[in-house]
Amino acid sequence: MAKLTETLQRLTGDRRATVDAVTAAPTPLQPIDLTDDAVVAEVLDLAVRVGEVLLASGTGAMDTAEQVQFIAATYGLAQCDVDVTYNSIVLSAYRGPTLPPASTMRIVHYRSMDFTRLAAVDRLTRRIRREAVTPSEAHEALTAVTTAPHPYNRWIATLAWASMAASVSVLMGGGVLVASVAFLTTMVIYRVNRVLNRIGLPFFFQQVAGGLVAATPAATLYTFQDQLGVEIRPSQIISAGVVVLLSGLSLVGSVQDAITGAPITAAARFFEVVMMTGGIIAGVAISLRLTGVLGSTLPPVNVEITELVQLPVLVMSGAFASMFYALACYAEQRALTAAWFGGAAGALVYMVAHQFGIGPIIGSALAATVVGFAGGLMARRALTPPLVVVVAGITPLLPGLSLYRGLYALLNNEVVIGLSSLLAAFGIGCALAAGVTLGEWIARTMRRPRILRRTDDIRRPVFKTRRRKPVETHTQKAA
Repeated sequence: MAKLTETLQRLTGDRRATVDAVTAAPTPLQPIDLTDDAVVAEVLDLAVRVGEVLLASGTGAMDTAEQVQFIAATYGLAQCDVDVTYNSIVLSAYRGPTLPPASTMRIVHYRSMDFTRLAAVDRLTRRIRREAVTPSEAHEALTAVTTAPHPYNRWIATLAWASMAASVSVLMGGGVLVASVAFLTTMVIYRVNRVLNRIGLPFFFQQVAGGLVAATPAATLYTFQDQLGVEIRPSQIISAGVVVLLSGLSLVGSVQDAITGAPITAAARFFEVVMMTGGIIAGVAISLRLTGVLGSTLPPVNVEITELVQLPVLVMSGAFASMFYALACYAEQRALTAAWFGGAAGALVYMVAHQFGIGPIIGSALAATVVGFAGGLMARRALTPPLVVVVAGITPLLPGLSLYRGLYALLNNEVVIGLSSLLAAFGIGCALAAGVTLGEWIARTMRRPRILRRTDDIRRPVFKTRRRKPVETHTQKAA
């Protein structure tokens, strides 16, 4: 028992540390003149612009407010009130009893899934924390980050989205034909939505168009499968397309805001998720109705029990789906490896839980908790925000099949089954987001190992050599 206690103490250490705390240097590192209105305004603008990038990337409201407040405190504005809502950031700084408070406001007009930009802003925050960076220098660095082009070509992102859909279809039990059709269908979805976005069509109708494109090829192939000499399950193709469309929504951020105490932002984000999901359902429903009018009836959705023999293939499919999602969102190369491991861990836990008869909601929560915890730990080594790893890690587990099953049942007048499946999809989505939040919390509060020491901004292991006891010779024993 004593040996076990000693081992646990060596693993947990004796110092608490958060994922993002890379230095213990006191603040403010670069205090400014609080009586200079121009400099104070520059610092406030820098803080809210950093928060804009974080909020636009799907970061939770509380984490965004903490980063905004930290930037201001670094330059001497330690007493700040930050209010982060769905699309706005308000910052008010107290400058003392003889000076009026300074305040600013920033409206977030866009939603960006550029993980490279998010990681660059995270590194800038670390740099401000670690070095004496002036507000003007920080402004120039932030402007360079926000105006930089995407690190990959658009066609690479298109291929990544398509490869993600193919991996998800294999995760659902599809073969080479299903994966190929899902790959080509998703390429069409992405390019069509790019054109619709360029002409300014609202995002809801882009989701409708995506759902329409996702279901039409699968229904067409199923109708003519006898003439083509193939055997296909359209539910796997449609579900893969639905997962791709769901992956761009801020489900994790909405539930995380509700859990961490930002109900207004949580309600706004969750309503957006519901509306965009409704657009996907509407698109799929239109496609199924049109094919039904033309005389094509899709088969019912059957759920097969996964065999343990297929477990390695399914785990690899989940891992590659997460990696391709991170690539589609322009993640850095070192973040791709972390996303791959996060997806593998989530798929493995979910499949094992499924084998033991655990329901999909609890299994999703367990898998998401592992992904959140692993994402928090791997983010330390990869020096990338945990959001990149956890969002990519739970992407293969999104309830695309449950949504399609519920919609199929409703279209066939099976109201009870349809509503049950839709509620199950809702429960799986909430379980994924809640599990990620819990896993991140565990990673943030976990103690760092005692064998690690600080070297710049990276912690490296230090190995101590033990002194060997001198071996007594026969001559020494005789003496």
